[in-house]
Amino acid sequence: MYVGTLSFDLLLGDVRSLKEKRSVVRPIIAELQRKFAVSVAETGSQNLHRRAQIGLAVVSGDVGHLTDVLDRCERMVAGRPEVELLSVRRRMHTDED
Repeated sequence: MYVGTLSFDLLLGDVRSLKEKRSVVRPIIAELQRKFAVSVAETGSQNLHRRAQIGLAVVSGDVGHLTDVLDRCERMVAGRPEVELLSVRRRMHTDED
């Protein structure tokens, strides 16, 4: 069993309130869940209206499949025009860890 995680640090564009922030972050989270069947949530910077941290986790029996899903998730977030991807942290674990 393999577990992969991604942690995204995002800079949001023209966002002036936490309500506007939610209107940007929620669709990203929903699309990741819908397209890739991953567990994903906003994990940090909740009180900052121009920054967001999103955490994502995937479990797979095949490391190749896991890497492919993580790569596609990262490309999807990086391709969103309303956010700037500042950094991505990737971790992979096995049941041996």
